[in-house]
This record gives sequence, C-alpha cells and structure tokens, in this order.
Amino acid sequence: MRPLRHRRTAPDAALLREAELRAEKVVSILRIFVALGLMVVFFLAVGEPPEEIADFLREQWIFAVLSMLSYLLLGVFSLWLARSGRFRRWMIWPVVTLDCLFMLVNAWVGLENISMPGALTFLLPPTWLVPVVMAFAVLRFNPYLQAYCVVLIVAGLGYLSFVSDVTVSPDAINRIKHLVSVPPNIVRLTMILLAGVVLVVAAAALRDLLHRTLIETEKRLLLTRYLPARLADRIQGETLADVRQEQRQDMAVMFVDIRGFTSWAEGRDPAEVGAFVTEYRIRVQKAARETGGMVDKFIGDGAMLLFDGEAAPQRALECAQRLSEEVQDWSETRLKAGRSAVSVGIGLHWGEVFSGVVGDEDRLEYTALGDTVNIAARLEQMTKACAMEIIVSDAVLAAAGEPARAGWIALEPAPLRGRNQPLALFGQKERPRKEAC
Repeated sequence: MRPLRHRRTAPDAALLREAELRAEKVVSILRIFVALGLMVVFFLAVGEPPEEIADFLREQWIFAVLSMLSYLLLGVFSLWLARSGRFRRWMIWPVVTLDCLFMLVNAWVGLENISMPGALTFLLPPTWLVPVVMAFAVLRFNPYLQAYCVVLIVAGLGYLSFVSDVTVSPDAINRIKHLVSVPPNIVRLTMILLAGVVLVVAAAALRDLLHRTLIETEKRLLLTRYLPARLADRIQGETLADVRQEQRQDMAVMFVDIRGFTSWAEGRDPAEVGAFVTEYRIRVQKAARETGGMVDKFIGDGAMLLFDGEAAPQRALECAQRLSEEVQDWSETRLKAGRSAVSVGIGLHWGEVFSGVVGDEDRLEYTALGDTVNIAARLEQMTKACAMEIIVSDAVLAAAGEPARAGWIALEPAPLRGRNQPLALFGQKERPRKEAC
C-alpha cells in the first residue's frame, strides 16, 4: 500500500479554494452580462440630448461607452484566463481593484465633465454600481477581499465627496438637472436590478458551497465511523477510489487478548462485562495512540493493532511494553478493590501485508491480510502455552535494531502451520504483581 500522505491543508480550505476559482468564472460571466446590460439600457434610454447641453452629454456618452467596452473586455479576458486554467488565486486582487476603479474613475470623470462639487457625487449614475461591485466580492468567499473592496470604495467615494470642491456655474446647474431626469434614473434602476441578479447568484453559490461542505463532512464522519480513527484522519482528503487501492507494504502486526475472559464473563451481569471491556479497550487505544499505532479492529476481548511508517518496529515494541504496564496497573487497581486480576497475551510480528480499504460508502472496512497477520495471531495464542505475556518474532527485533533485543528471552523455534522453517521467537514474562493493600 502506498504511504498515506498527510494533507497539506484542511478539506474545508481546499473546498474554499475550489469555490473561489469556480466563482471567478461566474464573476467573469456576470461582468460581461453587466457590461452588455448597461450598454443595451444606455442606448435604449438615452435619446436626443437638449441642445444647450448637447456637447457636454456627447463627451459624457463617449466616455461611458468606452468604459463599458473596457469593462466588457475585462470580463472576456478574465473568463478566458479562468477557463483556460491560467487564472491564479493572486489575480483576484488586481481584478477586484479594477472593478472598484471602474466605478470610481467613472464617477470622477462625471464630476470633472459636469464641473459639479464633490458633495453631489452620489447623483452620478456610476456610484450606483457600488452594490454590483460589492456583490462581485461576495462571490469570492473571502472576507479579506470583501473588506479590501469596501475600504477602496469608501475611501475613493469619500475623497470625491469631501476633497473635491468645484464652484457651481450656471451651466453646471443645467447639467446637474439632467442627472435626475428619466434616462439616468432608468440606468440607476438597471444597476439595482443587476446588483440583485448578482446577489441571487452569490446566494446560490453560497448554498452550493454549504451543500458540498455538508457532503464532505458526512464523508469524513463516515470514514471516522467505519475506519480506524488514525487512518481516517490520514485519508479523509482522498476519494473513495484512492483509499480502495490496496497494495503491499511492511507492517508490524500485534494481537492482544485477555486471558480467561470467556470463563470470567460467564454468568456475570452484562453491564459489568460491558464496563470491563470498555476499560480494556480504552487502555489499548491509549497505548496505540501514544506510540502512533492503529487499532485496526476489536473482536470481543481481542484487538488487532497495526504499525507502519517510520520506526514502526520500534513503536510496536514500545506499544507492547506500554500495554503491559497499563494492564498491570489496571489489574492492581482491581485487586485493591477486591476484584479479580487481569492479564493479557500479546503477539507481535513484522513483515509484508496486503492492506487497504474495502467496501462502499455505506460500509467501509480497513483490511490487513497475509501471512504476517496470521503469524501475529498465532504468537498471541502461544503466550499462554509458553507462560509468556508477550511473544515477538525475530523479524520484529531485527527490524527494530540490535538495542531492541535487550531483555527478551529466546524461546524454542516454533513450527507454524504454513511455514517450512521454524520461526525464531522471543518472549517476556508477565511482571510480578505488587501485593494488594
């Protein structure tokens, strides 16, 4: 099995990045739609200008048409970048800046052309693009980008409103009257309508993102429910097809079982048996967690643990020792309370396994199969006959290195079913229990 890689980022962050890039395509299309919509309304709403302000309006109209064409080209260009795969996340910032500047520059040119004071900035139709530009920013799902857009717009309009100060001439008064006539009001209503359309799209995009996030969360919960917790954490960023790719790899496989559990449980209250098994499993999980192992499965009073990756043999041996200490402490606590003692048998082997995830979205199960697993299970079964608490194979100690051999008792090589040669084994006896107080 290929090494399971750690995710560089959280799944939600990946979803947000994907949503941002998808949103850029939508924003580009909406930008084209806004530019074309304004051009259509402009040519339909604007009629023959009054003769006394005809020159002024022609200049204003020429600039407006050029601005809308430029905005249209920006939309086409950004859409091409997004669809061709050339768009990068950092490009969102300059594009948002251009959106804001498009509105601010149009407002500034309007003030200059009409020679009106900045206090009347909000009479200009371009300022009604503010909801559209902010709605575009909402689609990016980035609060920092939204804040940048707000600051840029407020600062720009504030400058135009409070810094610019031009004396109003009689000619300017006639021009200002035209700003509150029917054609400019039609343009304003159109801008509000376009802002509403963009916000509807933004709401739909947010709903879609929420829906996909819930689906991803459900998948992660499914993994956590059916797979070992450590494995689920490592593969939750992959697809179901990825985790089904079963491969061979070297692992340390450990089996642990409570001795005499069946006879102890016979005739006891089910609640007492359940509490006992829960305490036992908590200790197994603690030892595995502290040594980087995976509890592959619990089977009654037995458990199967797996260790892969860096220093797996050393970590597996350490886990066996910790589990022995945990059970001994637990047993002593039970003896002090007047209850029966607890002892376990632990078998550990190192070798190649065939491992992976099987099943569908309704039921996933992690499997580790092969001779290594079978041998580890048999070693655990041998602990009682050999009067040992832990039995490990020579393969584990060899893989862990020479220092790991200290403290182990060499056992008689044991013939195992399915193997031509006896297996070199080593054991450790259960530590003497302290006297109960």
